[in-house]
Amino acid sequence: MNEELEQLQVVSDAVSQYLLDNGVQIVITLVILAMGYMIAKKLGRAVEGLMIGKNIDVTLSRFVGNSAHLVILVLVILMVLGRLGVSVTPLIAIVGALSLGAGLALQGMLSNYAAGFTIILTRPFVVGDTLSVQGQTGLVESVHLAYTILIDEDDVRIQIPNRLVVGEIMHNSKEQKLVELCVGVAYKSDPHQVITVVAQALKTIDGINIAHGPLIGIDEFADSSINIGIRFFAPTYRYFEFKYRANLAIYDAFKGNGIEIPFPQREVSLINTVSK
Repeated sequence: MNEELEQLQVVSDAVSQYLLDNGVQIVITLVILAMGYMIAKKLGRAVEGLMIGKNIDVTLSRFVGNSAHLVILVLVILMVLGRLGVSVTPLIAIVGALSLGAGLALQGMLSNYAAGFTIILTRPFVVGDTLSVQGQTGLVESVHLAYTILIDEDDVRIQIPNRLVVGEIMHNSKEQKLVELCVGVAYKSDPHQVITVVAQALKTIDGINIAHGPLIGIDEFADSSINIGIRFFAPTYRYFEFKYRANLAIYDAFKGNGIEIPFPQREVSLINTVSK
């Protein structure tokens, strides 16, 4: 017990002596570290703000700003370690070895980061675009190194790993989405009149991209009806709202103009056979 107390006293004396001899140096080092962190953070934000002010893509601006922050912070940490007398060379070797082991263990995560870096550099889509990939569709809210976040019309956040985005078939319709409708009319109807009525009905809906369309025409000649195909672009974030409004406007227009939407019909013939 006495030996343990003596060892504890020796350690306590050594720590006290070290603090007395290097107290000022430690305080200066902490101040440098705090100031370096603040400067790195402010410089990163300044770089991001400068790039956004030059109308550079938000995703790329954030990436460059965060990278500048990280680089400056690493330089400050290396400088602080040098002031404390810590050799940086062995530390770099240890970090390299750990990075190799982590890379082998985290191949999936690293592939996400590599894919995210590719997205940020090539910019196949940007924040605010409408993206359809891996069976998911939504507005791009943000792009990170590891994943991309989409927001659909129901305010659901969809997080997609970037490795599932790069190299896949992807649809980017910018800030709008294609709405496709089909309605059947009776064969006795005049298709020219029907197309005109549909076009006028769509013009009553504010928000539909009239400049980009719509496209209206005969889609097919079905068994009981002439099917009219309708295609137009509407804001992605209100896709279903515009789809339902368009259906209702077309129905009201047909009703007001006496255009019939037929029921499915089948002809059944009964053959009576007389036994001889």
